[in-house]
Amino acid sequence: MTSRRPAPAGALALLTAVLLAACSGAGTEPSPGPASSAAQGSPSPSPSTVSPSPSTVSPSASPSASPSSTPTPTPEPTGSQHPDDVLAGWSLEQKVGQLLMVGVSVSDPAAVSAESVRDKHVGNVFLHGRSTAGVDATRELVDEYTSLVSRRSTHGTPLLVATDQEGGLVQVLRGQGFSEIPKATEQATWKPATLEKRARGWGDELAAAGVNLNLAPVMDLVDEDAAADNPPIGYFGRNYGYTPRSVVRSANAFGAGQRAAGVEPVIKHFPGLGRVTQNTDTDARVTDDVTTRDDASVRVFARGIEAGARYVMMSSAVYDRIDPDAPAVFSPVVVGDVLRGDLGFDGVVMTDDVSAAAQVQDRSPGERAVDAVDAGVDLVLASADPSVAPAMADALVAKARTDPAFAKKVDASARRVLAAKDASAG
Repeated sequence: MTSRRPAPAGALALLTAVLLAACSGAGTEPSPGPASSAAQGSPSPSPSTVSPSPSTVSPSASPSASPSSTPTPTPEPTGSQHPDDVLAGWSLEQKVGQLLMVGVSVSDPAAVSAESVRDKHVGNVFLHGRSTAGVDATRELVDEYTSLVSRRSTHGTPLLVATDQEGGLVQVLRGQGFSEIPKATEQATWKPATLEKRARGWGDELAAAGVNLNLAPVMDLVDEDAAADNPPIGYFGRNYGYTPRSVVRSANAFGAGQRAAGVEPVIKHFPGLGRVTQNTDTDARVTDDVTTRDDASVRVFARGIEAGARYVMMSSAVYDRIDPDAPAVFSPVVVGDVLRGDLGFDGVVMTDDVSAAAQVQDRSPGERAVDAVDAGVDLVLASADPSVAPAMADALVAKARTDPAFAKKVDASARRVLAAKDASAG
């Protein structure tokens, strides 16, 4: 649930100086971070803000930096690969880069060298924390960053620039040009046409700022009588009401509005976090012992997919009645059999944050990335602690070099990510 925890500063803050020098203290306030819940330690986060300051870019991250500082990857042997294949000429490292989305903290403007980003060919970034810089400042800095990275490390492919703009406590970007978005329980009281219209306006603001992916809407189905005991979603009103009809109607209206503005929505957190009693960001062994593969909480996601969702975010909870042996994000049963099979989803599957979440700390960063992709996930999110991204990239490359079956999964995921980018651009 990407927007839950304060984001610790990492060695790979991914050129944070290129993004939003003005922001609130995401590393100090207990408010949601990436795309998950708002529960941080205090049940009532109160965002703090810092006045905008001029943008700065470290010398090492400057667009004038010599391209020779970035190693030129050697294309993988194509074998039977057709020259018209979208991956023709791509190195394994570049393919793996498309499978990574790395956090850029908007609360820490300290410049960090961009070489590590370019060396790992990171293809996607997530803006997390809290910013009051406004639309214009955000766009200027995002453009500078995306131009630099896409030219030198991603085979010329544009970045996905994501953020969390759900509303309520989960709203990363504020300031001049950004609306204050109410929480989902309030949005659910509006007529679908009204919500879609307003969501398009919020999407227009994101698009103007250079953001093309919003890790929203939440489609978790919450039991009304237990909402207060559901830390990641119900406690903070992140749910679109309490019935399947309300969730489907409102979440799909939100998604349609965002899509109309040119911002792709991400429905989350499959197969649903509305029944857990702990937060996967701050607790380990979080388990749902109620949800089944044909549950109403799963069927609402099916309706979101039918409505055109191209991205689905996985939960990292364990679902005892679906696959008790692995968190959903690492489960071939949940990802492959249920989401891909039962629901027929052929778009991009992404993780919730797997860099610092307590739920996944029993695995090394490299194992988290490999296990997710091996389960059928396409996009690995390392937002709260982006310093682990290089280890994730290295592990994916190493596994693909020694395991042909895994290498095929990397190719399939890279193709899905590129296809989704192309569809959104079109």
